[in-house]
Amino acid sequence: MPATLGFGRERAAANPLDVLEQILAANEWAFERRSDGEMAAEAPGKWCDYGLYFSWSPEISAMHFTCAFDLKVPHGRRDRLFELLALANEKLWLGHFGLEGEEGVPVFRHSVLLRGAPGASAESLEDMVDIAIAECERFFPAFQFVLWGGRSPADALAAAMLDCVGEA
Repeated sequence: MPATLGFGRERAAANPLDVLEQILAANEWAFERRSDGEMAAEAPGKWCDYGLYFSWSPEISAMHFTCAFDLKVPHGRRDRLFELLALANEKLWLGHFGLEGEEGVPVFRHSVLLRGAPGASAESLEDMVDIAIAECERFFPAFQFVLWGGRSPADALAAAMLDCVGEA
């Protein structure tokens, strides 16, 4: 257990998965509460459905969150994708992109520390999920450009980051 710097033991935060369950139900997203410390869900997106995974550790009052793309990266294209991940991560304020598992599924990850807090607010948890999905949606085209369009990571990111103005 980490040192408390002389402040003594603080009360553990309430389990944020209890609040997340209500948020997911209100959005009518499919979810499964696997245990007191784990929950999985599926959220619809513009480009694909996203697999959400929440893990709560009461020992350190931290929640780890993963938002996985419905996309598998072939082994032969992973070097270019790792370069894209590094470039994309430079543009993020919160969380980071990575590649998970043997199948090579791109994911957005974020962790929240809640030690000393009574718990996570519904608003902060909604923001966490909304930001993750928004970032996945924003960068999804860049993943596609690199994996299937033959574009360089820098070109793919530049093309994906273009903001269109007006209507066609």
